[in-house]
Amino acid sequence: MSEETIQLELDDAGLAPGLPTPSDPRDQVQDVPYRPVEFRDDDLPAALERCAGWLRQAQQWLGEPVDVLAVHLDYDERDGFPYYDLKILCNEEDLAGVPLALRQKGDTVRS
Repeated sequence: MSEETIQLELDDAGLAPGLPTPSDPRDQVQDVPYRPVEFRDDDLPAALERCAGWLRQAQQWLGEPVDVLAVHLDYDERDGFPYYDLKILCNEEDLAGVPLALRQKGDTVRS
């Protein structure tokens, strides 16, 4: 059995450049492990809607569902911070675009 190397184009954060970014400035893709994607808001339904929208965009970009390993909901009672902190822990290979690169590599080999 031979191992094949896949060349990935990643930004400074280790993410694929084409990965959709969360739309609200309060939301972010965090560092490893598990690449939490964070959605923060005082309104929980709004945070959930942004999370669902980002998941749809990322799934469309990736060409398959994003592996979400866990969903974590916390709150922040400090003044001046959004109350709800919703995080989805995602497979870092998905956020780096590995499935997309594998399909593109397969298309090149078949051509």
